[in-house]
Amino acid sequence: MDGRMIGRWWAWGVLSGLGLLAACRPGARPAPPPPAVSPQATPVVGAPAAPSGVPSPLPVTPRAAAEEGTPRACAPTPPDALGLFYRPGAPVRTRVGQGHVLRGVVRSSADCSPIAGAQIEFWLAGPDGRYADAYRAMVFSGPDGAYRFESHFPLAYSGRPPHIHIRVTAPGYQTLVTQHNPQPGQTEGTFDLVLIPAP
Repeated sequence: MDGRMIGRWWAWGVLSGLGLLAACRPGARPAPPPPAVSPQATPVVGAPAAPSGVPSPLPVTPRAAAEEGTPRACAPTPPDALGLFYRPGAPVRTRVGQGHVLRGVVRSSADCSPIAGAQIEFWLAGPDGRYADAYRAMVFSGPDGAYRFESHFPLAYSGRPPHIHIRVTAPGYQTLVTQHNPQPGQTEGTFDLVLIPAP
């Protein structure tokens, strides 16, 4: 090893020794610790930023568009004329002929609930075009509000279409007088009778 290399190693050793002595001498101050970094909350992706000094609000659950259990209303059955051939006290029976069956449910217009025990009177012109006691009947709606009435197919007369007169009464409801108009050739019909509650 030549003299220049030896000189370099000697100089490095002297400098290292001096630095160690300076660190160990009395009154030496230790190196200051690195500055502390305040922890920051991890932002939520997609969450709106809150104003400075205001805590972020809690998430709000959206309300349902409609509440369950809300009663629905039914449109009342349109009334019609009582006519000249109504007579009270029709016999209780569900059939005055055959060829056409009319059925339906008696309901309340307030909430569409069925009305049990409603009195339903029917009368129509006979096959000869005349009204008679033989073509009058009274039925009562069942526990589910349903009724059934069978007759011959009603005739058209005096320019009027085929029709069956109906009168419905039930405690707590307004009396309904209406008509059912079956289509020619129709053997069955469905006609719900919707009553308005009494004021």
